[in-house]
Amino acid sequence: MGAATVETGPSRTSPPPERPSASPPGRRRAILWGIVALWVGLLAIAAPLGGKVGDVESNETIDYLPESADSTQVVELQERLPGGETTELILVYERDGGLTAADREAARAQVDGIAARYEIAGDATPQGIPSADGTTEMYPVTITGIADPEERIEAVRDVREDVDEGLPDGLTVMVGGSGGLALDNDEVFASVDGTLMMTTAAIVAVLLILTYRSPMLWLLPLLCVGVAVMASRALVYGLVEMFDVTVNGMNLAVMSVLVFGAGTDYALLLVARYREELRRHERPYDAMVRAVRGCGPALLASAATVSAGLLCLMAADLNSTAGLGPVGVAGIICSLLVMLTLLPTLLVMCGRRVFWPFVPVYGSEGTDAKRGYFARVGGSITRRPVAILAGGLALMGALALGNFSMPGPLSSEDSFVDTPESIAAMEQLGEAYPEQSAQPIVVMAHSDQADAVLDVARATEGVADVQTARSGDGWTELSVYATDPPESDGEKSTIETLRADLAAVDGADAVVGGSTAEQLDLASTNADDRTLVIPLVLGAVLLILIALLRSVTAPVILLAAVVASWGAAMGLGGLLFSSVFGFEGIDQSMAVITFVFGVALGVDYGIFLMHRMREENLNGLETRQAALTALRTTGGVIASAGIVLAATFAVLMSMPMVMMIEIGFIVAIGVLLDTFLVRTYIVTAASWLLGRRVWSPGPLSRKSASPEPGSPELISHKSGAGAG
Repeated sequence: MGAATVETGPSRTSPPPERPSASPPGRRRAILWGIVALWVGLLAIAAPLGGKVGDVESNETIDYLPESADSTQVVELQERLPGGETTELILVYERDGGLTAADREAARAQVDGIAARYEIAGDATPQGIPSADGTTEMYPVTITGIADPEERIEAVRDVREDVDEGLPDGLTVMVGGSGGLALDNDEVFASVDGTLMMTTAAIVAVLLILTYRSPMLWLLPLLCVGVAVMASRALVYGLVEMFDVTVNGMNLAVMSVLVFGAGTDYALLLVARYREELRRHERPYDAMVRAVRGCGPALLASAATVSAGLLCLMAADLNSTAGLGPVGVAGIICSLLVMLTLLPTLLVMCGRRVFWPFVPVYGSEGTDAKRGYFARVGGSITRRPVAILAGGLALMGALALGNFSMPGPLSSEDSFVDTPESIAAMEQLGEAYPEQSAQPIVVMAHSDQADAVLDVARATEGVADVQTARSGDGWTELSVYATDPPESDGEKSTIETLRADLAAVDGADAVVGGSTAEQLDLASTNADDRTLVIPLVLGAVLLILIALLRSVTAPVILLAAVVASWGAAMGLGGLLFSSVFGFEGIDQSMAVITFVFGVALGVDYGIFLMHRMREENLNGLETRQAALTALRTTGGVIASAGIVLAATFAVLMSMPMVMMIEIGFIVAIGVLLDTFLVRTYIVTAASWLLGRRVWSPGPLSRKSASPEPGSPELISHKSGAGAG
């Protein structure tokens, strides 16, 4: 990864050094310092706002679902009952050799203390339910009267701290239930933010040092990325406050990675062009103006493509998926603005010395790309274009077959890399109480039909017990316990049967919710989102490519290529997630999220390649020569950018959530496939074979200034175009 360069302007070779512009030095200094002052002022505002974004996170599953879902309606109706929304806990006391009388007395005292401290649903103090083998006793505790979600989380944390004290030696206690799971989710996401930022920054710093081989240059892009992160977090906070956008820890983590990856890519492309212009212009200011004008359109097209893909997520019914759209766009916009304003300013103020020890000298020639790696790749394509195209497509197709091995949906129990307390409690309950689930299915029905609903629920296959809970405002709450473990296929089948049976009770308007019901609603909503969002993304990206390239054939090739990259990456995930990573399932929103990032980010590199190819074509090169010239001149910097982007998304694989690892893996592999296989070989080979037809039906496809050269002629072309 050397200091690769890319030219996005029309010239194919470095022209003679030009005279610098005569713009007044004082005016240039005023512009530079004005930009710095503007960003300092913006940061003074953004820093405190960005620090508040964690306060508006929504990490509970129910916050992700649309209002039409049964699970959402259950929660809304629970808020209308006495005590409002509940926090369901299950205290699990366990001793390997069997509980003693002292153990039960200590457990009883702790539960009485909780009941005295908090408002408990129901008239009686929670009672213990011993297991058949005598090793375990569980206390279902439902806390009410706490409206604020953060206060509910704190209440669960306090309960955990309280029950850990004063127990007899050998007696263990775990706090599970939906409240315990919510606390574990909150703690995991709270630990992610700082770790993710530091890890990503370290990786980007190392890659920039290797790319630039300069002790100073890498600092400026990294500093600007940090500014973009702070600005984007402040913008996200504003979106939540003004438009009630749903933001969770995963969205913020992905946004941070996106800002680091996309921002660094923009910086690499800008610095590479700036380095070239410094050889043509004596003054850094003039060189930067030319660099921004040269690569600015490609960067704008890239940002527009990613933003369009992300905005398509807003059509999703799942709130967390829809919220990722504006959150991601905020990151892209801030990255682009910083890299087109602040980074150029800092580079100009530092002068040529920032490139030390490889300082570009005014009037010198750059490195000859005609003898580089991508020139040799181009030469191989001219000799065997059909074989390379067919081989590349066959490899992508073979990898895509791994999709048939993709594991099933990811359950809450398998969502964490390390087992948190709530999941350990669930596993212990499954072993100690095999006859019924310890996690209730919540049913809400009109009070005047509550008895009928109770009878139907008890008669439903798969139901072990039904208990009437609270009533108020014309509604009654019932707790239904299935015979199968929580989130098992058996319990899901029971919920589906229960929903169908209760729908037949006239006037009850019964809705079924609870943790497992939420997972069912998530699966249904995600399936609907896939059928809606994926075509929207394809359509939006295709329209942008058509507008940019003035063609239909070239955009279709690029879009098909990045979809193939995504499919191959998903297939590789299907082969490895279970057998190597040991994951029991995949997150149900992963397909949509990885598709958007895989297509929108992957097509970026195709844009840089095809846009340069079109520029070369417009300036006199035949299409096949233009394809090879574009490959060799953009290859180095795009390879560096692809490695940086893949590495930043791979940072997600260090996180403690299976969902993040899966997303990071798929996007990183997809970017690498697109960078080194699809863009380099498949797209270039297809362009070579199609010739002018790649621009069909645009005007370039009809340009006939000279005959399209054949392969033998181009290979023997003395100018070296065929080889590089």
